[in-house]
Amino acid sequence: MRKATVLIVSLVLSGGVFAASAPRAVPKIDMASARTIALHVVPGKIVKEELEKEHGGSGLRYSFDILAKGITHEVGVDAFDGKVLENSIDDGKD
Repeated sequence: MRKATVLIVSLVLSGGVFAASAPRAVPKIDMASARTIALHVVPGKIVKEELEKEHGGSGLRYSFDILAKGITHEVGVDAFDGKVLENSIDDGKD
């Protein structure tokens, strides 16, 4: 019984067998490369950036708010292939 208890405690503390062996999504495009792509689409000043899970593309994207000529644009870049997923004017509603 003691061996089973030690095994269970070890699994709990290590995050479990399945969690430890589950593959994690690692972006193939880094933040700096995604910035370059976004600024090529909308030249301006990046005022906000983040890596987020979103629908569309691979499901993982870099999102940039870029201020250009007084207008904030939102540009989304897929974190796996660098494709531009979004290029819109940010209306501030979300």
